[in-house]
Amino acid sequence: MSSARSSLVNENQNSAYRRRQRKSILFLAIMACILLVACILALRAGSYETPVIELVKGIFGQSSDSKINIVVQNNRLPRICTAIAAGAGLGLSGCILQAILRNPLASASTLGVSQGASFGAAIAIVVLGLGNNMGLGVPVCAFAGSIAVALIILGLSRFRRISPEGIVLAGVAISAMFTGATTLIQYFADEVELATLVFWTFGDLGSTGWGDVGFMAVIVLVFVIYCVFHRWDYNALMSGSETAVSLGIHVQRLTLVNMLLCCLVSSVIVSYVGLINFIGLIAPHIVRMVVGNNHVYLIPGSLLTGATVLLLGDLFARTVIRPVILPIGAITSFLGGPLFLYLLFKGGKQK
Repeated sequence: MSSARSSLVNENQNSAYRRRQRKSILFLAIMACILLVACILALRAGSYETPVIELVKGIFGQSSDSKINIVVQNNRLPRICTAIAAGAGLGLSGCILQAILRNPLASASTLGVSQGASFGAAIAIVVLGLGNNMGLGVPVCAFAGSIAVALIILGLSRFRRISPEGIVLAGVAISAMFTGATTLIQYFADEVELATLVFWTFGDLGSTGWGDVGFMAVIVLVFVIYCVFHRWDYNALMSGSETAVSLGIHVQRLTLVNMLLCCLVSSVIVSYVGLINFIGLIAPHIVRMVVGNNHVYLIPGSLLTGATVLLLGDLFARTVIRPVILPIGAITSFLGGPLFLYLLFKGGKQK
C-alpha cells in the first residue's frame, strides 16, 4: 500500500512538472511571436509608408525602390536591433541580479547601477572631453561608475549584513546621489556637452550605428552564454545560500562574477542608448508570473520579454504623437513605476 501511494505521488509530480514545462515552452514561443510582430510593426512605423514585402526586401537591399533600402538599412533596422539588444541585456541583467541578491526588486535601475554608469559617461563627456569621440572611452567610464555602485552594494550586503529590502533602499539612495552628481556636471557643461548629456537623461535608440549595435550584441551574447551555463546555480541560490553551498557552489565567487557581468552589460547599454529605467525590473517579473523561478526558462524569457517591452515602448514613443518622438526613458519609467509600487505593497502585505 505504501509503495503504491509513493508511486502515485511520484506520477502526479511528474505530470505536474510536464505541464509546467509545456506551459513554459508555450510562453516562450508566444513571446518570440510577439517580438517578431513588434519587429514588423517597428519596421513599418515612419513617415515613409511601404508594403511589408518591400520592407523585408529592403533589409537585404533588394527592394526595387532605392529609398526603401536606405531607410530600412540606415534608420529603421539599426533602431530595431538596438532595442532588441538593449532590452534583452537589461532584462537578463535584472533577472540575474534578482537571483544572486535573492531580491525581487533588484535591477540595474533600482540598485543605482544604471545611474552610476550614466554618471561615469557624464564624466567622460564633460571632464575628459570624450563626447565627440564615441569609442571605448565612454563605455569604460560608464563601466567604472557602475562598478563603484556594485562595490558599495556588495560591501553593504557582505560586511553590514543589510537585508534584501535594505539593499533596494540603499540603491534608491545611491541612485539619488549619482543623479544629483550628474545634474551638477550638467550645470557646468557648455551647450554642446549639455545637449549630449541630455541624451543620457532621456534615452535614445536612434543614435547608434551598426558598429555600436554589434558591440552591444557581442557583450549581451557572451553574458547569455555564461548565464545559460550557470542556470542551475541560480536555481540553487533561490533556495538559499546553505543549499547552494551544500551542492558545491562557491556562492561568493558566483555573486561577485555575476555582479561584475551585470554591471558590464548595463554600463555598455547605458553608454550607447542612455538611461532607460525599469526594463530589468519589468521583464523578469512578467516571465516569473508564468514560468516561476526556474532559470532554464526564466533566462530566455527575460531576454525575449525585455527586448519586446523596449521595442514596443519605442514604437509607442515614435507613433503616439507622430512626427514627434518621445524619450524612451520616460515611457519605460511610466511602465516600471507602477509595477515597482505594486511589488512594494505586495511584499508588505505578505509580511
